Amino acid sequence: MQLRYSHIALQASLICCAAYSVGLSDDKQENTRWRKHTINDQSPFEAAGAADFNGDGRLDVFSGDSWYEAPLWTRHKVREVLPGTNPHYYEDFADLPLDVNGDGHVDIVTCAYFSRRIAWVEHPGDPTKPWIEHTIDLPGSMETGQLVDLNGDGSPDFLPNLGGRVVWYEITATDPEVVWTKHDLGNEGAGHGVGYGDVNSDGKTDIITPKGWYEQPAAADSDAWPFHGEFQLGAAGILIVGRDFDGDGDTDVMWGMGHDYGLHWLKQSSAGDGKRIWTREDIDMTFSQVHTLHLADLDGDSQPEIITGKRVYAHETEPGATESPCVYSFTYDRGQARWNRQAIFEGQPAKFAPKAAKDRRALKDFARGSAGTGLQMDARDMDGDGDIDLVCPGKSGLYWFENMRTPKAD
Repeated sequence: MQLRYSHIALQASLICCAAYSVGLSDDKQENTRWRKHTINDQSPFEAAGAADFNGDGRLDVFSGDSWYEAPLWTRHKVREVLPGTNPHYYEDFADLPLDVNGDGHVDIVTCAYFSRRIAWVEHPGDPTKPWIEHTIDLPGSMETGQLVDLNGDGSPDFLPNLGGRVVWYEITATDPEVVWTKHDLGNEGAGHGVGYGDVNSDGKTDIITPKGWYEQPAAADSDAWPFHGEFQLGAAGILIVGRDFDGDGDTDVMWGMGHDYGLHWLKQSSAGDGKRIWTREDIDMTFSQVHTLHLADLDGDSQPEIITGKRVYAHETEPGATESPCVYSFTYDRGQARWNRQAIFEGQPAKFAPKAAKDRRALKDFARGSAGTGLQMDARDMDGDGDIDLVCPGKSGLYWFENMRTPKAD
Protein backbone atom coordinates (compact mmCIF):
# COMPACT_ATOMS: atom_id res chain seq x y z
CA MET A 1 0.00 0.00 0.00
CA GLN A 2 1.40 3.39 -0.97
CA LEU A 3 0.39 6.60 0.75
CA ARG A 4 1.10 10.08 -0.61
CA TYR A 5 1.27 12.92 1.86
CA SER A 6 -1.33 15.66 2.02
CA HIS A 7 -0.43 19.25 2.91
CA ILE A 8 -1.98 20.37 6.19
CA ALA A 9 -0.62 23.70 7.34
CA LEU A 10 0.13 23.73 11.04
CA GLN A 11 -2.42 20.99 11.82
CA ALA A 12 -3.40 20.82 15.52
CA SER A 13 -1.79 17.73 16.74
CA LEU A 14 -1.39 15.33 21.21
CA ILE A 15 7.19 3.57 43.17
CA CYS A 16 10.11 3.31 44.39
CA CYS A 17 9.94 -0.08 46.24
CA ALA A 18 12.14 -0.82 49.22
CA ALA A 19 14.69 -3.18 47.71
CA TYR A 20 16.49 -3.87 44.44
CA SER A 21 16.02 -7.04 42.48
CA VAL A 22 18.38 -9.88 43.26
CA GLY A 23 21.73 -9.42 41.53
CA LEU A 24 21.47 -5.67 40.97
CA SER A 25 24.16 -3.33 42.24
CA ASP A 26 23.87 0.45 42.44
CA ASP A 27 26.57 2.94 41.36
CA LYS A 28 26.41 6.05 43.59
CA GLN A 29 28.60 8.34 41.46
CA GLU A 30 25.79 10.28 39.80
CA ASN A 31 26.85 13.64 41.27
CA THR A 32 30.20 13.53 39.46
CA ARG A 33 29.18 11.65 36.34
CA TRP A 34 26.21 13.74 35.14
CA ARG A 35 25.22 17.39 35.12
CA LYS A 36 21.63 18.43 34.42
CA HIS A 37 20.94 21.43 32.16
CA THR A 38 17.53 23.00 31.70
CA ILE A 39 16.23 23.61 28.19
CA ASN A 40 12.65 24.47 29.22
CA ASP A 41 11.47 23.45 32.67
CA GLN A 42 7.88 24.36 31.78
CA SER A 43 7.62 22.20 28.66
CA PRO A 44 4.83 19.57 28.92
CA PHE A 45 5.78 17.57 25.81
CA GLU A 46 6.95 13.97 26.14
CA ALA A 47 9.09 13.57 23.01
CA ALA A 48 12.29 15.23 21.83
CA GLY A 49 14.97 14.80 19.19
CA ALA A 50 18.36 16.46 18.70
CA ALA A 51 19.76 17.64 15.35
CA ASP A 52 21.35 20.71 13.75
CA PHE A 53 18.27 22.55 12.50
CA ASN A 54 19.89 25.90 11.61
CA GLY A 55 23.13 24.65 10.08
CA ASP A 56 25.51 26.26 12.57
CA GLY A 57 27.22 23.00 13.52
CA ARG A 58 25.59 22.73 16.95
CA LEU A 59 22.94 20.23 18.00
CA ASP A 60 19.58 21.83 18.69
CA VAL A 61 16.54 20.15 20.26
CA PHE A 62 13.03 19.76 18.81
CA SER A 63 10.19 19.04 21.23
CA GLY A 64 6.46 19.46 20.77
CA ASP A 65 5.64 22.80 19.17
CA SER A 66 9.15 24.28 19.23
CA TRP A 67 12.81 23.79 18.54
CA TYR A 68 15.46 25.14 20.89
CA GLU A 69 18.58 26.73 19.47
CA ALA A 70 21.90 25.75 21.04
CA PRO A 71 23.80 26.81 23.01
CA LEU A 72 21.44 29.23 24.82
CA TRP A 73 18.31 27.19 24.06
CA THR A 74 16.45 30.05 22.44
CA ARG A 75 12.93 28.83 21.78
CA HIS A 76 11.43 28.98 18.28
CA LYS A 77 7.77 27.99 18.22
CA VAL A 78 7.12 26.64 14.73
CA ARG A 79 3.82 24.75 14.89
CA GLU A 80 0.70 24.26 16.97
CA VAL A 81 0.36 21.15 19.14
CA LEU A 82 -2.87 20.99 21.14
CA PRO A 83 -3.94 18.71 23.97
CA GLY A 84 -5.70 15.52 23.03
CA THR A 85 -9.22 14.61 24.08
CA ASN A 86 -7.59 13.81 27.41
CA PRO A 87 -6.05 17.17 28.40
CA HIS A 88 -3.24 15.46 30.34
CA TYR A 89 -1.57 14.57 27.02
CA TYR A 90 -0.50 16.58 23.99
CA GLU A 91 -0.83 15.31 20.43
CA ASP A 92 2.91 14.83 20.04
CA PHE A 93 4.08 11.31 20.87
CA ALA A 94 7.31 11.29 18.82
CA ASP A 95 9.77 13.89 17.51
CA LEU A 96 12.26 11.97 15.37
CA PRO A 97 14.78 13.99 13.29
CA LEU A 98 15.14 12.80 9.68
CA ASP A 99 15.70 14.48 6.32
CA VAL A 100 12.52 13.02 4.85
CA ASN A 101 12.51 14.70 1.43
CA GLY A 102 16.26 14.74 0.82
CA ASP A 103 16.59 18.53 0.60
CA GLY A 104 19.44 18.72 3.12
CA HIS A 105 17.28 20.05 5.96
CA VAL A 106 16.34 17.91 8.96
CA ASP A 107 12.59 17.32 9.27
CA ILE A 108 10.63 15.64 12.08
CA VAL A 109 8.69 12.36 11.97
CA THR A 110 5.88 12.33 14.52
CA CYS A 111 2.77 10.46 15.58
CA ALA A 112 -0.18 11.06 17.87
CA TYR A 113 -2.53 8.98 19.97
CA PHE A 114 -5.88 10.73 19.89
CA SER A 115 -5.88 11.86 16.25
CA ARG A 116 -4.42 8.44 15.23
CA ARG A 117 -2.02 10.23 12.94
CA ILE A 118 1.48 9.57 11.59
CA ALA A 119 3.03 12.62 9.95
CA TRP A 120 6.24 14.33 9.00
CA VAL A 121 6.86 17.99 9.78
CA GLU A 122 8.77 19.73 7.01
CA HIS A 123 11.68 22.07 7.71
CA PRO A 124 10.85 25.22 5.69
CA GLY A 125 14.45 26.19 4.90
CA ASP A 126 14.40 29.04 7.37
CA PRO A 127 13.84 27.03 10.57
CA THR A 128 12.35 30.00 12.42
CA LYS A 129 9.38 30.09 10.02
CA PRO A 130 6.31 27.84 10.48
CA TRP A 131 6.99 24.17 9.72
CA ILE A 132 4.44 22.35 7.54
CA GLU A 133 2.92 19.05 8.61
CA HIS A 134 2.21 16.30 6.08
CA THR A 135 -0.01 13.38 7.04
CA ILE A 136 1.46 9.97 6.23
CA ASP A 137 -1.34 7.74 7.49
CA LEU A 138 -4.17 7.48 10.03
CA PRO A 139 -3.70 3.88 11.16
CA GLY A 140 -4.95 4.14 14.77
CA SER A 141 -3.90 5.27 18.23
CA MET A 142 -0.15 5.12 18.85
CA GLU A 143 1.90 5.43 22.03
CA THR A 144 5.04 6.50 20.14
CA GLY A 145 7.36 5.30 17.37
CA GLN A 146 11.02 4.73 16.53
CA LEU A 147 13.27 5.15 13.50
CA VAL A 148 15.17 1.97 12.68
CA ASP A 149 16.54 0.44 9.47
CA LEU A 150 14.37 -2.66 9.48
CA ASN A 151 15.01 -3.93 5.96
CA GLY A 152 18.75 -3.26 5.86
CA ASP A 153 18.72 -0.81 2.95
CA GLY A 154 20.66 1.84 4.87
CA SER A 155 17.68 4.18 5.36
CA PRO A 156 15.66 4.59 8.56
CA ASP A 157 12.12 3.21 8.62
CA PHE A 158 9.35 4.24 11.01
CA LEU A 159 8.12 1.63 13.50
CA PRO A 160 5.12 2.88 15.50
CA ASN A 161 3.49 1.15 18.45
CA LEU A 162 0.01 0.80 16.99
CA GLY A 163 -2.20 -0.87 19.56
CA GLY A 164 -4.30 -3.01 17.22
CA ARG A 165 -1.84 -4.01 14.47
CA VAL A 166 1.87 -4.31 13.78
CA VAL A 167 2.93 -2.02 10.93
CA TRP A 168 6.01 -0.20 9.70
CA TYR A 169 6.66 2.44 7.04
CA GLU A 170 9.51 3.09 4.63
CA ILE A 171 10.23 6.02 2.33
CA THR A 172 10.17 4.66 -1.22
CA ALA A 173 10.34 7.95 -3.16
CA THR A 174 11.22 11.58 -2.51
CA ASP A 175 10.86 13.11 -5.99
CA PRO A 176 8.58 14.60 -7.21
CA GLU A 177 6.72 13.73 -3.98
CA VAL A 178 7.54 11.90 -0.79
CA VAL A 179 5.99 8.42 -0.83
CA TRP A 180 5.77 6.27 2.28
CA THR A 181 5.05 2.57 1.80
CA LYS A 182 3.12 0.87 4.57
CA HIS A 183 3.88 -2.72 5.60
CA ASP A 184 1.05 -4.37 7.56
CA LEU A 185 2.09 -7.53 9.39
CA GLY A 186 -1.29 -8.22 10.99
CA ASN A 187 -2.66 -8.16 14.52
CA GLU A 188 -1.51 -11.46 15.99
CA GLY A 189 1.33 -9.95 18.00
CA ALA A 190 -0.08 -6.47 18.56
CA GLY A 191 -0.14 -4.99 22.05
CA HIS A 192 1.27 -2.30 24.31
CA GLY A 193 4.93 -2.11 23.29
CA VAL A 194 7.10 -2.76 20.27
CA GLY A 195 10.80 -3.16 19.52
CA TYR A 196 13.34 -4.93 17.39
CA GLY A 197 16.42 -7.15 17.31
CA ASP A 198 17.83 -10.12 15.44
CA VAL A 199 16.03 -12.75 17.50
CA ASN A 200 17.09 -15.81 15.51
CA SER A 201 20.60 -14.55 14.62
CA ASP A 202 20.09 -14.78 10.86
CA GLY A 203 21.44 -11.30 10.18
CA LYS A 204 18.01 -9.73 9.67
CA THR A 205 16.19 -7.40 12.04
CA ASP A 206 13.01 -8.86 13.49
CA ILE A 207 10.14 -7.02 15.20
CA ILE A 208 9.49 -7.81 18.87
CA THR A 209 6.08 -7.35 20.48
CA PRO A 210 4.63 -8.11 23.92
CA LYS A 211 3.26 -11.40 22.59
CA GLY A 212 6.28 -12.73 20.67
CA TRP A 213 8.25 -11.74 17.58
CA TYR A 214 7.83 -11.36 13.83
CA GLU A 215 10.57 -13.00 11.77
CA GLN A 216 11.79 -10.94 8.84
CA PRO A 217 11.49 -13.03 5.68
CA ALA A 218 14.24 -13.54 3.10
CA ALA A 219 12.50 -11.15 0.69
CA ALA A 220 12.86 -7.68 2.21
CA ASP A 221 9.77 -6.36 0.37
CA SER A 222 7.47 -9.15 1.62
CA ASP A 223 4.86 -8.49 4.30
CA ALA A 224 4.63 -12.19 5.15
CA TRP A 225 6.60 -12.07 8.41
CA PRO A 226 6.01 -15.34 10.35
CA PHE A 227 4.88 -14.68 13.92
CA HIS A 228 6.32 -16.64 16.84
CA GLY A 229 4.18 -16.34 19.96
CA GLU A 230 6.89 -17.49 22.34
CA PHE A 231 6.39 -15.18 25.31
CA GLN A 232 4.06 -12.71 27.05
CA LEU A 233 5.55 -9.45 28.34
CA GLY A 234 2.41 -7.63 29.49
CA ALA A 235 1.98 -3.88 29.00
CA ALA A 236 5.55 -3.33 27.83
CA GLY A 237 7.14 0.03 27.25
CA ILE A 238 8.53 1.27 23.98
CA LEU A 239 11.23 0.38 23.04
CA ILE A 240 11.51 -3.38 23.62
CA VAL A 241 15.22 -4.10 23.08
CA GLY A 242 16.59 -7.26 21.50
CA ARG A 243 20.33 -7.70 22.15
CA ASP A 244 22.84 -10.32 23.31
CA PHE A 245 23.33 -8.89 26.79
CA ASP A 246 25.03 -11.87 28.44
CA GLY A 247 27.43 -12.64 25.58
CA ASP A 248 26.37 -16.23 24.97
CA GLY A 249 25.76 -15.68 21.27
CA ASP A 250 21.97 -15.35 21.14
CA THR A 251 19.61 -12.40 21.40
CA ASP A 252 17.95 -11.63 24.71
CA VAL A 253 14.96 -9.33 25.22
CA MET A 254 14.68 -6.41 27.67
CA TRP A 255 11.59 -4.37 28.45
CA GLY A 256 10.02 -2.20 31.13
CA MET A 257 6.48 -2.17 32.43
CA GLY A 258 5.04 0.98 30.96
CA HIS A 259 2.30 1.39 33.55
CA ASP A 260 3.55 -0.57 36.54
CA TYR A 261 6.76 -1.40 38.40
CA GLY A 262 9.62 -3.28 36.84
CA LEU A 263 12.46 -3.60 34.36
CA HIS A 264 12.90 -7.18 33.13
CA TRP A 265 14.74 -9.35 30.65
CA LEU A 266 14.27 -12.68 28.93
CA LYS A 267 17.45 -14.73 28.55
CA GLN A 268 17.43 -16.81 25.40
CA SER A 269 18.88 -20.32 25.36
CA SER A 270 18.32 -23.46 23.32
CA ALA A 271 17.00 -26.93 24.07
CA GLY A 272 18.65 -30.02 22.68
CA ASP A 273 16.28 -29.97 19.71
CA GLY A 274 17.19 -26.36 18.93
CA LYS A 275 13.95 -24.92 20.30
CA ARG A 276 14.32 -21.49 21.88
CA ILE A 277 13.93 -21.27 25.66
CA TRP A 278 13.11 -17.94 27.31
CA THR A 279 13.98 -17.43 30.99
CA ARG A 280 12.50 -14.35 32.63
CA GLU A 281 14.42 -12.42 35.30
CA ASP A 282 13.74 -9.14 37.08
CA ILE A 283 16.41 -6.43 36.76
CA ASP A 284 14.96 -3.66 38.92
CA MET A 285 11.60 -3.48 40.69
CA THR A 286 12.15 -0.20 42.53
CA PHE A 287 10.53 2.30 40.15
CA SER A 288 7.41 2.39 38.02
CA GLN A 289 6.19 3.72 34.67
CA VAL A 290 9.24 2.26 32.87
CA HIS A 291 7.87 3.40 29.54
CA THR A 292 10.88 3.85 27.27
CA LEU A 293 14.30 2.27 26.82
CA HIS A 294 17.24 3.61 24.85
CA LEU A 295 20.60 2.07 23.89
CA ALA A 296 23.72 4.26 23.91
CA ASP A 297 27.41 3.91 24.76
CA LEU A 298 27.72 6.30 27.70
CA ASP A 299 31.10 5.20 29.09
CA GLY A 300 33.03 4.84 25.84
CA ASP A 301 33.71 1.10 26.08
CA SER A 302 31.96 0.37 22.75
CA GLN A 303 29.22 -1.54 24.60
CA PRO A 304 25.96 0.42 24.83
CA GLU A 305 24.12 0.80 28.08
CA ILE A 306 20.37 0.68 28.56
CA ILE A 307 18.96 4.07 29.57
CA THR A 308 15.51 4.23 31.12
CA GLY A 309 13.62 5.68 34.07
CA LYS A 310 10.21 6.94 35.06
CA ARG A 311 7.82 8.42 32.55
CA VAL A 312 6.37 11.06 34.86
CA TYR A 313 2.59 10.65 35.05
CA ALA A 314 2.32 8.09 32.28
CA HIS A 315 -1.04 7.83 33.99
CA GLU A 316 -1.71 9.89 37.09
CA THR A 317 -3.54 7.03 38.82
CA GLU A 318 -1.21 4.08 38.37
CA PRO A 319 1.21 2.46 40.85
CA GLY A 320 4.05 4.76 41.88
CA ALA A 321 2.76 7.72 39.87
CA THR A 322 3.67 10.32 42.49
CA GLU A 323 6.94 8.70 43.58
CA SER A 324 10.38 10.08 42.76
CA PRO A 325 11.18 10.77 39.09
CA CYS A 326 14.39 9.14 37.93
CA VAL A 327 16.70 8.46 34.98
CA TYR A 328 19.03 5.44 35.17
CA SER A 329 21.49 3.52 33.03
CA PHE A 330 22.05 -0.23 33.32
CA THR A 331 24.98 -2.42 32.28
CA TYR A 332 25.31 -6.19 32.48
CA ASP A 333 28.48 -7.49 34.14
CA ARG A 334 29.02 -10.76 32.31
CA GLY A 335 31.70 -11.92 34.74
CA GLN A 336 29.50 -11.41 37.80
CA ALA A 337 26.24 -12.22 35.98
CA ARG A 338 24.53 -9.16 37.43
CA TRP A 339 23.08 -5.85 36.35
CA ASN A 340 24.69 -2.63 37.57
CA ARG A 341 22.65 0.54 37.84
CA GLN A 342 23.92 4.11 37.67
CA ALA A 343 21.72 7.02 38.70
CA ILE A 344 21.74 9.82 36.16
CA PHE A 345 18.98 11.72 37.95
CA GLU A 346 16.89 11.09 41.07
CA GLY A 347 14.29 13.63 42.11
CA GLN A 348 11.78 14.08 44.90
CA PRO A 349 8.28 12.59 45.10
CA ALA A 350 5.18 14.69 44.57
CA LYS A 351 4.27 14.65 48.25
CA PHE A 352 1.43 17.12 47.94
CA ALA A 353 -0.12 15.91 44.70
CA PRO A 354 -3.92 16.09 44.74
CA LYS A 355 -5.65 12.84 45.65
CA ALA A 356 -7.91 13.07 42.61
CA ALA A 357 -5.98 12.13 39.47
CA LYS A 358 -8.00 14.59 37.37
CA ASP A 359 -6.50 17.43 39.41
CA ARG A 360 -2.87 16.31 39.06
CA ARG A 361 -0.40 18.15 36.82
CA ALA A 362 3.28 17.26 36.69
CA LEU A 363 4.48 20.86 36.38
CA LYS A 364 2.83 21.82 39.67
CA ASP A 365 2.97 18.53 41.60
CA PHE A 366 6.70 17.80 41.21
CA ALA A 367 9.55 20.09 42.21
CA ARG A 368 10.68 22.44 39.47
CA GLY A 369 13.55 20.83 37.59
CA SER A 370 12.26 17.26 37.92
CA ALA A 371 13.31 15.12 34.97
CA GLY A 372 12.03 11.84 33.60
CA THR A 373 12.24 9.85 30.40
CA GLY A 374 8.99 10.83 28.70
CA LEU A 375 7.99 8.78 25.68
CA GLN A 376 11.20 9.20 23.71
CA MET A 377 14.71 10.23 24.73
CA ASP A 378 17.68 11.07 22.53
CA ALA A 379 21.36 10.30 23.06
CA ARG A 380 23.84 12.59 21.28
CA ASP A 381 27.12 14.38 21.90
CA MET A 382 25.35 17.64 22.67
CA ASP A 383 28.45 19.64 23.64
CA GLY A 384 30.92 18.17 21.13
CA ASP A 385 33.34 16.84 23.73
CA GLY A 386 33.44 13.29 22.44
CA ASP A 387 31.02 11.50 24.75
CA ILE A 388 27.29 10.81 24.61
CA ASP A 389 24.86 13.05 26.48
CA LEU A 390 21.13 12.58 27.01
CA VAL A 391 18.06 14.66 26.09
CA CYS A 392 15.11 13.86 28.35
CA PRO A 393 11.64 15.35 27.77
CA GLY A 394 8.51 14.82 29.81
CA LYS A 395 5.47 16.34 31.45
CA SER A 396 7.78 17.90 34.07
CA GLY A 397 10.04 19.72 31.60
CA LEU A 398 12.77 19.36 28.98
CA TYR A 399 16.38 18.79 30.06
CA TRP A 400 19.72 17.56 28.81
CA PHE A 401 22.22 15.67 30.90
CA GLU A 402 25.89 16.36 30.31
CA ASN A 403 28.09 13.27 30.46
CA MET A 404 31.11 14.26 32.58
CA ARG A 405 33.23 11.27 31.56
CA THR A 406 35.47 13.32 29.26
CA PRO A 407 37.59 15.91 31.15
CA LYS A 408 37.23 19.42 29.77
CA ALA A 409 40.34 21.22 28.52
CA ASP A 410 41.48 24.26 30.53
